[in-house]
Amino acid sequence: IDPSYAELARRHCDEVLDLNVEHADAHTLGTVLGGDCWVFGDVLEHLHDPWKLLANIRAVLPPGGTVVACIPNAQHWSVQAKLSFGNFRYEDSGLFDRTHIRWFTRMTMIEMFQGAGFAVEDGMARIFDDPQRHVFLPIIKAMAAAAQADPEMAAQDALALQYVLRGKAA
Repeated sequence: IDPSYAELARRHCDEVLDLNVEHADAHTLGTVLGGDCWVFGDVLEHLHDPWKLLANIRAVLPPGGTVVACIPNAQHWSVQAKLSFGNFRYEDSGLFDRTHIRWFTRMTMIEMFQGAGFAVEDGMARIFDDPQRHVFLPIIKAMAAAAQADPEMAAQDALALQYVLRGKAA
């Protein structure tokens, strides 16, 4: 989307395509860009319709093909803490990156993959040590219990800054 990124990539890559992948047709997805593994490193949250793109990729993916994605977690404890007092301010990077169009939790990431025809085979939470989290996790558990949800799962899901998921064509 930003031509300057493509120009920078040309210095290091044999081939660079400067295009918006959301506008790619089936032929482009299946042949020009095609492969058996698609990797989206912090990309899907920047797209208008990542659900549709994943479904379109699934339609042209060869048998056994996979999609791997690293996606920020909107359920992270720091997001919940800031939202609790109205501090939702866009930033130049991180969870509040001003270029994020979509927001996902672990549950909605899995739903997006499954809805596009992928079985989530593997995943990992990217958790970073932060001494402040111990203050907020009991509060998150209490909110989950008040909402009749699983407090332990809510606290676990609040730890991950990002999730890395691998989906296989179902």
